[in-house]
Amino acid sequence: MEEVYGFDMTDGSGDFFALTADHLFAEIWNRPGLSDRDRRLLLIGLLTGTGGHDVLTIQVPAALSSGDLDAEALREAAIFLCHYAGWPAGSRLATLVEQSVAQQR
Repeated sequence: MEEVYGFDMTDGSGDFFALTADHLFAEIWNRPGLSDRDRRLLLIGLLTGTGGHDVLTIQVPAALSSGDLDAEALREAAIFLCHYAGWPAGSRLATLVEQSVAQQR
């Protein structure tokens, strides 16, 4: 989970967090067939299309800091998603990308 998100994570309370994190990050993110870059693109597209802006605020900076996606790739994803996920959702992503790029500098 720390590798995917790019910052230290602590366990949440109860079994839900541990079971979810163990399954998602130990198994799903490590399956063969897709690179982390592929997974990030899929996830960013899904989150943009479904209004998951809260998780996008974690995924976009993590994609930049891990090197899975650079600023240009994220900008192109935002342009592409504007036309498939809708202009408001794609515009929110574009704004988040620019904020994340500026913060990374």
